[in-house]
Amino acid sequence: MVFAERPGLVEGLRAYGLIVMMWLRSTMAYRASFAMTAFGNFAATAFDFVTILLMFSHVDALGGYTLPEIALLYGASGTAFGLADLLLGSMDRLGRRVRDGTLDTLLVRPVPVLAQVAADRFALRRVGRILQGLLVLGYALVTLDIEWTPLKAAMIPMMLLSGTAIFAAVFVTGAAFQFFAQDAAEVQSSFTYGGNTLLQYPPTIFAKDLVRGVTFVVPLAFVNWLPALYVLGREYPVGLPEWVAFLPPVVAGLCLLPAGAAWRTGLRAYRSTGS
Repeated sequence: MVFAERPGLVEGLRAYGLIVMMWLRSTMAYRASFAMTAFGNFAATAFDFVTILLMFSHVDALGGYTLPEIALLYGASGTAFGLADLLLGSMDRLGRRVRDGTLDTLLVRPVPVLAQVAADRFALRRVGRILQGLLVLGYALVTLDIEWTPLKAAMIPMMLLSGTAIFAAVFVTGAAFQFFAQDAAEVQSSFTYGGNTLLQYPPTIFAKDLVRGVTFVVPLAFVNWLPALYVLGREYPVGLPEWVAFLPPVVAGLCLLPAGAAWRTGLRAYRSTGS
């Protein structure tokens, strides 16, 4: 992945691909099992949107946002997170490897450790989450009455790609923290899975301090809130100017750099079992 230790970036990408292909062949050996688990993943994540539908069976708007508008936020966040989870979701197992010492076996291989950890037990079933997010996003785009411009149209794929990179940076930073905390998967999940859940709802229903936190501290607002509000023609939270909607690629790059640095710092601090 992009975070692999230099100068092994190319080797890391190649190793990541090879490990992923190994797990894909293993998965496809039991296609019926894969189909059931992928459907289960799709159904489990769909319950989040069912909850929103139940809310709208009693109200016409939530925080001033209609159902299609929230569907846009939900679909964009869910798809971006699903892609990051598919590519890097195995990072949350790192704390377990640090605690039981199995990370040592990865260190002796001539392949960047990050690539090995990220691709370990690659779970193709997670495409269910991506598909579910895309379906909700498609519903929103078809239902919303948006005056499309080239910039607004370009905002949709930009939002998905930048959001994936931002979530990926959070995954890697959380994994780096586990070098020191050893078993902090729950802390990591609070920012990854918890952040995805937060972004499924409009910023207007949250306290301003929380909105500032996910804008200026952990910039999850750039995953979908800010670019989506530009598409919808909505007012931005905490008085931000309109041009911030075009910053997600920049923010993603700025997130990836410290994530990579945090990973290298954590890896250098590792001293085998129990460190």
